[in-house]
Amino acid sequence: MPKGLPRYRTGHKELDDQILELLAAAGETKDRDLLFELVVSGIRMGREGVDRGDLKIANAALKEMRYAFHVFGPYRDVRKLTMFGSARTTPDEPAYQCARELAAQMAARGWMIMTGAGPGVMTAGLEGAGADMSFGINIVLPFESMPAEVIADDAKLINFRYFFTRKLTFIKESSGFVLLPGGFGTMDEAFELLTLMQTGRSYPAPVVLLDAPGSSYWQTWREFVETELLANHLISPHDLDLVTITDSIGSALGTITGFYSVFHSMRVVGGRLVLRLEREIHDRELARLNREFSDIVVVGEIERTVASRVEVEDDDAVDRPRLVFRFDNASYSRLHQLIRAINDTDNRQ
Repeated sequence: MPKGLPRYRTGHKELDDQILELLAAAGETKDRDLLFELVVSGIRMGREGVDRGDLKIANAALKEMRYAFHVFGPYRDVRKLTMFGSARTTPDEPAYQCARELAAQMAARGWMIMTGAGPGVMTAGLEGAGADMSFGINIVLPFESMPAEVIADDAKLINFRYFFTRKLTFIKESSGFVLLPGGFGTMDEAFELLTLMQTGRSYPAPVVLLDAPGSSYWQTWREFVETELLANHLISPHDLDLVTITDSIGSALGTITGFYSVFHSMRVVGGRLVLRLEREIHDRELARLNREFSDIVVVGEIERTVASRVEVEDDDAVDRPRLVFRFDNASYSRLHQLIRAINDTDNRQ
């Protein structure tokens, strides 16, 4: 076997060599190690006698992810906002109008909108943004199979069989999230999103829980979280800072776009967390960040840095200013607070 291939193999040299030959014949040289493992997984499932029903799950999930990656590929550099909410919300309800207006204003700012492509809040978001600025992430259900008319014939409509691949697509591709009132599905999306952010399994992003004026849906939700979760020490106080509750479209807009006023993106390089910025911050602001967030720095300080060799090789935001530190890999709610503090330096110049 050539050097550089992973340890994860079929266990048979002849098969491994044939996989290499197949990849070479397909002209695949980039990321050959990962493509090799994908083929190995299929072969190992077959050799291990995995049940046909389980193979169907693995096959369908992989095909759904492949197609989603293909559709989103040309739009990777465009910020996207996911909107969750009830399919039962009617066009005459204030929540529908809020979703429509927020989507329109975000699209006017260059953001694309992602919704579930169904009725209610999902259709409202697509109508507000328009098809050109929208993605429909549809789940095929026996009682709700037709996507919203505004996105039905668009190439950016993706149909999913599985909720888990659909949810992965929402969270992976989005730079921000707005949740309007909804039922079990919206609660599922809200709590999984917060779980992923709390545990660092998704990138930091703004999360807005948006009520229509006069509605108390999300305030009542927060009261439950504070009474049953926080008071019983099932979450930490910092975890509540992962969300912003508002009934103002203007406030929602400010929360979403403001999250990226200075902060741009992040990446872990060599065990250190790198925060890429829109601009440099002053020495006094860097000193303030070190004072206020020393509890999440394992060793040393938050420091300025330049693009690492790996980032340069990947052409990954190479020209942007950077901060770097040894993160404790646990305090993700505090990391959100750090990002907001970095953005707050915009108001301190």
